[in-house]
Amino acid sequence: MIRVAVVGYGNIGSYAVQAIKATPDLELAGVVRRAQSCKDTPPELAGIAVVSQITELDAVDVALLCVPTRSVPAQAMEVVALGINTVDSYDIHGTKLLEYHQGIGDEARRHGAAAVVAAGWDPGSDSLIRALMEIMAPQGLTFTNFGPGMSMGHSVAVKALPGVVDALSMTIPAGSGVHRRLVYVELAPGTDFTDIQRLIKEDPYFIHDETHVYQVESILNLKDVGHGVLLERRGTSGQTANQSFKWEMRINNPALTAQVMVSAARASVKQDPGSYTLLEIPLADYFFEDSGELIRRLL
Repeated sequence: MIRVAVVGYGNIGSYAVQAIKATPDLELAGVVRRAQSCKDTPPELAGIAVVSQITELDAVDVALLCVPTRSVPAQAMEVVALGINTVDSYDIHGTKLLEYHQGIGDEARRHGAAAVVAAGWDPGSDSLIRALMEIMAPQGLTFTNFGPGMSMGHSVAVKALPGVVDALSMTIPAGSGVHRRLVYVELAPGTDFTDIQRLIKEDPYFIHDETHVYQVESILNLKDVGHGVLLERRGTSGQTANQSFKWEMRINNPALTAQVMVSAARASVKQDPGSYTLLEIPLADYFFEDSGELIRRLL
């Protein structure tokens, strides 16, 4: 059995606990929460070790970092320094992801651990689909169309702003990989809406998209964790043009993120020390079955 700790118990963390319980080769070592949260343990965690530090848990093989993206790198560094594998759903694309991947890899190798980074659904499982499409048509264009639905990373980024009580960021696809962000904010008394609007539009999460910000009295009645994606590629196989591929899904956002992370936890223990994206791990390593059974069932 692979012993897995869940660090953070928000949307993703709660689904991660469910996914671990449903997995035959993984065992829940415990849940790590903020010290003040440990005093108010929800009923579904009865009988489960709930602690404020991962060092309080016994024999942890892998830690799922179910925390806001911007706190992932620091927490991952701390955990791999203990020789514990990490899996996260870091969701900032591009240069920042590459820098984090390289930095955590160096630290993981020093301590004999493996870190699987950006193991959500995008980046993550969608990255694998984009790669498969490029294998089939090396020349061409791929468009990733998110939504409509709630973006957890964007919503958490807005909620972290001073004076924001709660927030919801909706992603609306405009087609051909272009998106519109609709951001709803519930503000504390005395908070200047104009300042919050400016901070949101200047944030790296939003700066490249058309973003509209609205102040509301309550976020609670607006929330829906559903999301979706349509991946499209038009390209050329060899010298044959007009190849067209589509991948579409409609999902519960945190449930899918948690499931991908749990599968990556299994894969992490099969890797040498270092850091990995989902793209760099053999597909067979994500499965409980041995390769012979996978060949029989999937090929």
